[in-house]
Amino acid sequence: MSQVRVLVTLLACAVAASSCGQSATASAGGNPRPSFASSGPREQTADQQVSHVLSRLTFGARPSDADRVRSMGVDRWMEEQLHPERIPDAAADAFFGSYETYHRSPDELEQKYPRPQTVLNQLGKSPTAEQAKADSARLRELQLAQRRLLTELQSGRVARALLTDRQLNEVMTDFWLNHFSVYVQKAPVEHYLLAQYENEVIRPNALGQFRTLLGAVAKSPAMLFYLDNWESQVDSNRLRLNAQGRPIPSVTPLQAQRALEQRQRAGLPMPAGVNPQNVQQAVAAQRRRGLNENYGRELLELHTLGVDGGYTQTDVINAARALTGWTLLRPPVSAFAFKPQMHDAGEKVLLGHRLAAGRGMEDGEEVLDIVARHPSTAHYIAFKLARRFVADTPSAALVDRAAKTFTATDGDIREVVRTIITSQEFFARDAYRGKVKTPFEVVASTLRALNAQPDSTPRTAALVAFLGQPIYGHQTPNGWPETADQWMNTGSILNRINFGISVAANRVPGASALGWNGAEALKNAPLDQQVDGVVRALLGGDVSVDTRAILTSGANPLAKFPPLKGLPQIVGLAIGSPEFQRR
Repeated sequence: MSQVRVLVTLLACAVAASSCGQSATASAGGNPRPSFASSGPREQTADQQVSHVLSRLTFGARPSDADRVRSMGVDRWMEEQLHPERIPDAAADAFFGSYETYHRSPDELEQKYPRPQTVLNQLGKSPTAEQAKADSARLRELQLAQRRLLTELQSGRVARALLTDRQLNEVMTDFWLNHFSVYVQKAPVEHYLLAQYENEVIRPNALGQFRTLLGAVAKSPAMLFYLDNWESQVDSNRLRLNAQGRPIPSVTPLQAQRALEQRQRAGLPMPAGVNPQNVQQAVAAQRRRGLNENYGRELLELHTLGVDGGYTQTDVINAARALTGWTLLRPPVSAFAFKPQMHDAGEKVLLGHRLAAGRGMEDGEEVLDIVARHPSTAHYIAFKLARRFVADTPSAALVDRAAKTFTATDGDIREVVRTIITSQEFFARDAYRGKVKTPFEVVASTLRALNAQPDSTPRTAALVAFLGQPIYGHQTPNGWPETADQWMNTGSILNRINFGISVAANRVPGASALGWNGAEALKNAPLDQQVDGVVRALLGGDVSVDTRAILTSGANPLAKFPPLKGLPQIVGLAIGSPEFQRR
């Protein structure tokens, strides 16, 4: 086979959601083995089902996982994974015992490691030489602390994907962190907030009730800050409430300023206790701050109904109005608080539902109730989950069934996922290796396949970023793409192949190219046996003729490095193969 043909095959297989990665035996070898579940006929063989659930419901198979799933049975194993609360997770818990971001509140983190700019603003204007030296040392220490917090956030995501036995829950945590995306570089304060967001808001609710998850996100300091809802407050011409939740006269700072100007022009004295400077400051603040539609818009467009969910711009405005006053106790780093004086207490209509005037926090709660239970939300969430687990373009029938489950169970995420992963579509022949891995999945699945040790440095997270998906690094709130066409081009394929070569050279922290079970026994075996062992250990025993030819030759036409020899090189080529790059 010419190198040109191999190149074309690699590109086509990596981009297409097809079965081109199946071996000749698998694609031509008779009827599938009998399935052992009652969800309907399954087109995948029994061995393919084992590989399939380990690629879709985990971050990749570890050396002993396939044997465990095979001995338990696919369906029993899936049922176990659907109940993460029943699965001990000692290894992950032990690793994160030393991570401060996982065990301190945002307030505690900020108090211990204040932002360098905050400290700089507090320093004296004319320090002595000794003071200047001490201040510089303190600022350097705080800058290092900020980097350490970011490292814990990013390395922790990879380490959890590597270590946890609650793999389906972690896959769902990844799904929801992307669905409810927050950008870590919005401001340094997100360094304090995101660990709490991940560990207290998303992960515990990843397979729970959607309404509970939605409410936790809406009140999370990370989301309140990211989408600016903590600053959103009643416009000057709206009904307002005092701190006790009672309506107050709608005299705005601007109206007060004009009244004072009229008194001045008329030669009248200032009213007792009125300071014109305070009024001017209030006017400036009112002009800077008012209704912010960011969260109200993303709540409807990205978090619930979807872009075609049937809402209007008026609904966006009224959702934002209902959520005014949902803010932070001591901004920008602190806990959620509702402040009645910031809330728009006027009447609102959202998606045909009337919200009466004169209310407070219950306005926002009712908005979340309405959108969480809307038919468009059921369909949108069902579609996104079916796309994550089954295919880039899932069938309408599957999405409809999952949406019906969502509605019938009042948004029980576990039951919606169960509907999808026990479906015939999930176990269809075309679904097998039909999804392209994201960069995060490529790195995590490599580490798991090689039985790697977790890395607490920034290096492994940097590999994910190098492949195109910096952790917490998506600037806009729509999250990272889920479809193959957004991830695959010639440059990204080349990077993935060269990542495999880095693995072969043992340049990935914590990972050895020979870390998988049986590798040592194959080091001096004939080439064909080495290839068979790698295919069996890392690729589920199922590869195309083209991939086997590349593994045997020890060279990839896309790689920028010259061919190497030996078992590590075969491992590196396997990781860069279309079969490993798909799930």
